[in-house]
Amino acid sequence: QVQLLESGGGLVQAGGSLRLSCAASGRSVSSYTMAWFRQGPGKDREFVSAIIWSGGHTLYADSVKGRFTISRDNAKNMVYLQMNSLIREDTAVYYCAVDQNSGWSRASGPEAYDYWGQGTQVTVSS
Repeated sequence: QVQLLESGGGLVQAGGSLRLSCAASGRSVSSYTMAWFRQGPGKDREFVSAIIWSGGHTLYADSVKGRFTISRDNAKNMVYLQMNSLIREDTAVYYCAVDQNSGWSRASGPEAYDYWGQGTQVTVSS
């Protein structure tokens, strides 16, 4: 079992920045792909970014490419999402997820992920 706890959300003005953190516990996630998804008001959950176990490959949704950066610290069992140049459309609950064995080719699909956190709210005001 893996427990995930997101933090770092909050209210920020458009153009601002936030850094989300996801702390994993229960077992090491250093061998697994980890990702961030988000769900905005009235919207389906959507893929934001993923990072392979080594950190050597990352993937981003087109909507956040160039503005968000995913990273991980396997020694600390942590994954991060640095969000810059935030816009109102980034308002959502952000979820951290772990994929134990689905493979990198499926990294953008929520069905690939086995464990999810409870989410952290990000609100961007104009």
